[in-house]
Amino acid sequence: MKVRILPPAMQDVLVAHEFYNRQGDGLGAYFLDCIFSEIDSLALYAGIHSKIFGYHRHLAKRFPYGIYYLLEEKRPLVIRVLDCRRDPNWIKKQLEH
Repeated sequence: MKVRILPPAMQDVLVAHEFYNRQGDGLGAYFLDCIFSEIDSLALYAGIHSKIFGYHRHLAKRFPYGIYYLLEEKRPLVIRVLDCRRDPNWIKKQLEH
């Protein structure tokens, strides 16, 4: 099963990548490896994660990010990849767009 990633989710990943690039050498690349590995795992484990604000949320293991997704005909559709350190109200607003 293939995982689809919407443009806003990809933009979230790119913004986070830039942030981690500024934090240290190689950290941005490490972030991408970790996040895309987590997203790829949805091909096997989509649907087992609890729902938050109406979306399944898979919490990344190495970085404080939540991968918010829906199942469309049993196929994972990544809506957003958001920093869990943010205000929950901000997260909810991001998911409403």
